[in-house]
Amino acid sequence: MTDRDDADGSSDPTDDEVVRTAARAAEGVVFAQYRQSDVEDLDVTVTFEDDVLDVDVYLNAPDDEADPEAVAEEAVAAAADAVDDLFEA
Repeated sequence: MTDRDDADGSSDPTDDEVVRTAARAAEGVVFAQYRQSDVEDLDVTVTFEDDVLDVDVYLNAPDDEADPEAVAEEAVAAAADAVDDLFEA
């Protein structure tokens, strides 16, 4: 993680904050598309090491409401956007 202190004394989020933020954002996208009871399996894996964010979303859900693969891709993108926002705050 970069060591960036802003003029107001704030610093970058911790690795744990980055991981939690990304995971919450990804899960939020999935559950905005599907009721939790309709999701058969959801695995959100997030790592943040050496300033590199890696997000993997596996979703097993019915495809009659939305395309699970497209939702998973949207969840990955949302996770990255949420982390970007976290660093800009």
